[in-house]
Amino acid sequence: MRTVVCIKQILDPEIPPQDFAVDPASREAVRGRAPLVIGPFDLNALEVAMQLKEQAGGAVTIVTVGGPEARDALKRGLAMGGDDAVLVTDPGLQRPDPRQTALALAAVVRKLGDVDLVLCGRQSGDWDFGQVGGRLAEALGWPAVPLVTQVRAQAGTLTFRQESVDGVALLEAAPPMVAVVTNAEGNRPRLPKVRETMLAGRKPVHVWTAADLGLTSEVLGEGGRELDVVDLFIPPAPPGCEFVEGQTGAEKGRVLARRLLDRMGAW
Repeated sequence: MRTVVCIKQILDPEIPPQDFAVDPASREAVRGRAPLVIGPFDLNALEVAMQLKEQAGGAVTIVTVGGPEARDALKRGLAMGGDDAVLVTDPGLQRPDPRQTALALAAVVRKLGDVDLVLCGRQSGDWDFGQVGGRLAEALGWPAVPLVTQVRAQAGTLTFRQESVDGVALLEAAPPMVAVVTNAEGNRPRLPKVRETMLAGRKPVHVWTAADLGLTSEVLGEGGRELDVVDLFIPPAPPGCEFVEGQTGAEKGRVLARRLLDRMGAW
């Protein structure tokens, strides 16, 4: 059983609002003092992969598209139990959109070979597009299962525990497959121990470029993008505070309701 987990390194979503800034020229968030972390749903995908490895054996390869700094994200995944990692870095993939990311990841899976399962987080923690998993499955020509919280292997098949509108569903299928992982109580990411973090530095990290993966100009650069960010800005929040008067809580509630209704009428 060989599992590939696709992750993305993002700005820490927990940074204080006052530390968040946007560069209007590049239409990107400014890192500033903010740390870089693995996206929350990608951590859930990593945890699902580690649980599957503990249950059925096999190897876990962690893959990301990014710059040299993304090695830190890969090291965190290796400390959680991954066996090796792949960093796809190329000037033509500096700001990849979901299509470019999916095609690059599909090329990695094909180059690795003998992959049974690919896990992706439900959506990234920065742009929240939620497209890469589905696009990756389409590029590979593999079936995809969305909203997965757990995977188990038995007798050559994979069983997926899936969140559905009716509760929980169990789906059984033969690999290869792509699964898009969502968060659940049972896949909260583990915290690596100090020894595992130190050993992670000895595990192999392969660095591949677009040329290594056979990616052409149809994928790379601005010409390979389907998505264009027209504008990015922080909505202004004018200061102000209005006190609701009243002798009792019930009276204050009625006053507040009337004021809200008045404002809705003004809209």
